[in-house]
Formats: sequence, C-alpha cells, structure tokens
Amino acid sequence: MKLRYIPFFCLFTILYTTSCNRNTVDTNPIIASSTDFALPSNVIAPSNNLHDAQKIALGKLLFFDPILSGNKDVACASCHQPNLAYTDNLDIAIGVNGVGLAAARNFASSGSRLFTKRNTPTIVNSAFNGILTTNTGYDPLTAPMFFDNRKLSLELQSLEPIKALEEMRGTVFTADNALDSVVARLKNIPQYKTMFQSIFSDVEAVSATNISKAIAAFERTIVANNSPYDKFINGDANALTAAQKAGFTSFKSLGCVRCHSGPMFSDYKLHILSVPDNAKIATDVGNGSYAFRTPTLRNLSLTAPYMHNGTLATLADVMKFYDNVGKNGRSQNSHVANGQLDTNLNGLNDDTRDQIIAFLQSLDDSSFDKTPPTSVPSNLKVGGN
Repeated sequence: MKLRYIPFFCLFTILYTTSCNRNTVDTNPIIASSTDFALPSNVIAPSNNLHDAQKIALGKLLFFDPILSGNKDVACASCHQPNLAYTDNLDIAIGVNGVGLAAARNFASSGSRLFTKRNTPTIVNSAFNGILTTNTGYDPLTAPMFFDNRKLSLELQSLEPIKALEEMRGTVFTADNALDSVVARLKNIPQYKTMFQSIFSDVEAVSATNISKAIAAFERTIVANNSPYDKFINGDANALTAAQKAGFTSFKSLGCVRCHSGPMFSDYKLHILSVPDNAKIATDVGNGSYAFRTPTLRNLSLTAPYMHNGTLATLADVMKFYDNVGKNGRSQNSHVANGQLDTNLNGLNDDTRDQIIAFLQSLDDSSFDKTPPTSVPSNLKVGGN
C-alpha cells in the first residue's frame, strides 16, 4: 500500500534526548534500538504457492497483459506502473476506458467515465504485508490487503480488480462471470495454455486460482529492502543524514510510531482520520465507519499523492493535515464526528515537520524490478492503453 495514518503500542524507544520538552529536536547521534526493524532480506511465500521461476515469469506476463480486462484495454500495470514505483501518481485511478499513463491518463472521448474507488497503492514490498517484527512475524496467507483489509493474501487480492467494474471488468463481463470469462480467453491462447500446464499439476491448469498464484508470485519479487533506513538499522551508522536522524527521533517522540511501526511502518489496523472527501468519487466510508488501514511509509517520495483517496499532494500536505487534525481532535471530514479520531500529534512545528519528511525519505529504495516484458502472449499492448 502509501502514507495515510498513525498508531501502535510504542515499540520504539529514544536512546538520546536533549530535553523532556516534546517540541525539542534531538540533535545528538542516535542508534537503532532492539525494537527498530529493517525489512528482511527474504520474502516468505505460502506453502501452497512457493517461489518458482516459471510461475513468476507467467505472473509477470499476466500482470502486464490487458487480456485480463473486459475490453482488453486495461492491465494490472495500467495503474501499477513500474517506473512510478508501481503506482500511477493520480489521486484516483482511471481503469476502464482509460488512455495514457500517469498524469497524462484520462478517459477516452467516448464510453465509460467511471473513476476507480480509491488511490492506487504500490505493490512494492506488498509481499511483506502483515509483518510486525522479523521475517517470522507474518503469514502471507493472512496478509491484509486493500485500504479496508477486505482481503487477506496477495493471492486473493490479485483477482479483485478483474471483477471490479471501474478497474478492469467494464460492462463486457458481469462480476459473477468475469473470472470464468478470463480463464476461457487464456485457454484459447496457446502460449498461456502451455505455460499453465507446465507449471501447475491441476487437471484444469488454467484456472482463476492459478492465475492468482502466478500474479502473487510475481508481486512477491517486487521488493525494495535496502533503503538508507534498512542500512542504518543493520549497522551502518552513517546511512542516515543528520536531518534524517533528527527526524527519526521526532517520528518516535511525537507518536507517529503508534500506528507506523515495525519493518513496514504499519500496524495494519483500521483507523479513523477524517481525511477530506475527494469530489471525484462518492463519500468513502471504508469499512463502514470511515476507518482505513495504516499504509506503509516506504517509498513515499515515489508514490504521491497520499491518503486512501489521494487528496494530499505532497508530504508537506500530509504533515499539515496531521498537525491540524491533531489539534483538539478536530475532524476535517464533515461525515466524521469529533471525538472519534485515532490520532493526536500535538507537537509538530516547522523543524519537526521538515525533519520527519527527511526521515521518511530515508525509507526510499528504488532498486526494485521495473522492466516490463517486451510482449505478452495475447499480442495486445503491453501494459494496456
């Protein structure tokens, strides 16, 4: 998933402070504590979908092939673009009937003009969703997905866009027959049929389940776990700048770690923040109470805009939002009553805001795979229109 929220059970400790005043910035050198975690070097795969080079290659083709969409014009990669850290840099994604990429993407001159329901989360490091401490601290089969945690595991998540009207399905299929229709298409493409049969031992090798396994296997290879922060936690005291170290201290002392904790800087819980509505879409109630999952903070500089509906354009806007919403529990969304909010960040000032942003930039790592396939078995346009 992008930056949006704030909680956890104060895992982090500050080893050096200059004052008890929470507005005072710690300028002394800091070291990582036993409750600061880098991302692991390896990803855990579920026992029923182990890593396999052929399966990963198949998943990559499927990810970039618009054959999975009703109108054969939208691929997973249409919104999850490799050169944009597998996001699209739009506030609300454009799927069905979209043309162009990133800021240039818009609706075709005729046909559907339905925005998707939320901002596009990155798939980078989604393989680690659910991790709270070390590599043994999560189960990939119960990893929370989407801003409302409605699906668990990359396998289950990967099929939902195919069934969603605004994302990939369009009106060619119904929600009930979309997966069966896509399976039928793939069975009629010799290269896909051969690849599925060589990888999966099922009688019906081309199936929705195996599509999900292949795409999930590919997504688990999109990992960025060597950021300056990871290097710092792993022992390189010089991996962070002075400003980033000061920001790390403020990040802890001001309470950001109550939600943004662990190796992925997320507690994976749902929180009410009163994010303003995006006028492009209907009011989003999340799980029914305007609560949304704490997103990862990794690669934030590469994945703007922010929040579940993309209403905050920059990290500075995010800091301003938290400063305002933290004052007297004030809501910025008329649908959310005062007193329900899950954040209180009193103590932000110009210095701490800038230093926290500097620290957040230390979580960036652009070393993940960005190379699209040169072609896809359907012979459609790689990545969609």
